[in-house]
Amino acid sequence: MIISASRRTDIPNHYPDWFFNRIREGYVLVRNPFNMHQVSKVSLSPDVVDCIVFWTKNPAGMIKRLDELAGYHYYFQFTLNPYGEDIEPGFPPGKEDIIKTFMELSEKVGPEKVIWRYDPILISEKYSINYHMHHFGETAMKLKNSTGKCIISFIDLYRKIEKNVKSLDLRTITEENKLEIAAGFSRIAGEFGIGIETCAEDIDLSGFGIGHGKCIDAKLIEKLTGCKLDVRKDKNQRRECGCAESIDIGMYNTCPSGCKYCYANYSSRAARRNFKSHDPYSDLLCGAVTNRDRIIDRSAKSLKASCR
Repeated sequence: MIISASRRTDIPNHYPDWFFNRIREGYVLVRNPFNMHQVSKVSLSPDVVDCIVFWTKNPAGMIKRLDELAGYHYYFQFTLNPYGEDIEPGFPPGKEDIIKTFMELSEKVGPEKVIWRYDPILISEKYSINYHMHHFGETAMKLKNSTGKCIISFIDLYRKIEKNVKSLDLRTITEENKLEIAAGFSRIAGEFGIGIETCAEDIDLSGFGIGHGKCIDAKLIEKLTGCKLDVRKDKNQRRECGCAESIDIGMYNTCPSGCKYCYANYSSRAARRNFKSHDPYSDLLCGAVTNRDRIIDRSAKSLKASCR
């Protein structure tokens, strides 16, 4: 079983105490986002958890506690974007402290286990293609010894985020724009020994040495564990997504960072309400179990087929 922590919210940044409490207790309760009174009880035993994939913009609160994950395999999807507070209000301009956190994490766990996400790419008068080229180059230079891979994607203007991004005056990203960005990023990343893959993009950028990525990457997990996995593509993700099947332990509308483009946090009011209801000792990320909830034990088993 692969645990995703989490596509739905930034657990390492905002909920590290809760996460480590759940690890210590050996299980977590997760609400079904399509049926909130259906709750799954998911085992977090290292006997069945083959890998944990963390998604974050700032895991500083976890770094000194990673020894508590002895017995687990894991890696980080770490987003470092060049945007200001108009788009990412929860993060300081320049983000120098977060870049230092990236480097510190990489030094502790190894560059292979810290993947840089430059995601999503959006274009406006302020955030032009030249702006992206400059800031991608600056960040790549700083991270050249701290990661071997960067994952990129282009913004999808989901209906649920249209209100959030309306004031940003975003421009449509054309195929020509994507090819120009791919060419520039590929050249820059190559100078610093960083490979690039796309996340859930249908455009073919192989001519620039950019392949279709798998953020929950069975091949990487096999390398980390030393075991072949019997795992399927995740059918619950978009068609273009190549991720392996996983169980996500997060919850939508719980991240207080307020990034305007975030599809998982489309109601700032709900996010603030849910964040206030968080109890680090609860089985659930936010809120509490009620007598209207039905708790079901989620089937859990290791995906390891054979080990070296």
